[in-house]
Amino acid sequence: MAQIGSFTRGDNGVYTGEIRTLTLRVKATIRPCERDNEKSPDHRVSAGGTEFGAAWTKAARETGAEYLSLKLDDPSFPAPIYATLSQGDDGEHKLIWSR
Repeated sequence: MAQIGSFTRGDNGVYTGEIRTLTLRVKATIRPCERDNEKSPDHRVSAGGTEFGAAWTKAARETGAEYLSLKLDDPSFPAPIYATLSQGDDGEHKLIWSR
């Protein structure tokens, strides 16, 4: 698994940072949103005013630590990108890509 981004969380619950891959380099925000139903995302991911992902709040089984499970998608991607956003030791939140 590789780190593809780093974010900081503001007092308002909004994460701001950058997502970097071989073909993608964007400043992004992850904002809390109202849920329409049980399966709706807890957050929306956007860059430059365009939404391109969603995130759900999860908790680690062993520690109970909360993290975000993200799904990022765009017509230019060959397939959706799945990632987790979790807090590192330094307070920075790391976006870790998984397949």
